[in-house]
Amino acid sequence: QVHLAESGGGSVQAGESLRLSCVADGYTTSTYCMGWFRQAPGKEREGVSTLDSEGSIKYADSVKGRFTVSLDNAGNTLYLQMNSLKPEDSAMYFCAAEVRPYGATWFGFDPFRSADFGYWGQGTQVTVSS
Repeated sequence: QVHLAESGGGSVQAGESLRLSCVADGYTTSTYCMGWFRQAPGKEREGVSTLDSEGSIKYADSVKGRFTVSLDNAGNTLYLQMNSLKPEDSAMYFCAAEVRPYGATWFGFDPFRSADFGYWGQGTQVTVSS
């Protein structure tokens, strides 16, 4: 059972920065995709950025050039550095993980489709005021 715990959210002014952290534990060596999603009130949950065990990193167009996702060397803390924040970035941010054993297929997996992720954190709120 994988457990994810986010931290680092807060209230900032437009143009400022925040760094979100997600500590993951409970999984053994395997292939994975980990990432960040966000959900604003009245909107669907959307993918922000993901990375996987093959080294592939993806960003939503709305955050490219402003956000950076990374994983620590131990492989158990995921970060999201968010720079030049905008009011439209305000949302609850969720850490997500999908973990599969070596040799398992990832065919059909969409890193920006929330339903494809099996593990979720509780979320951390980010509020950006103008």
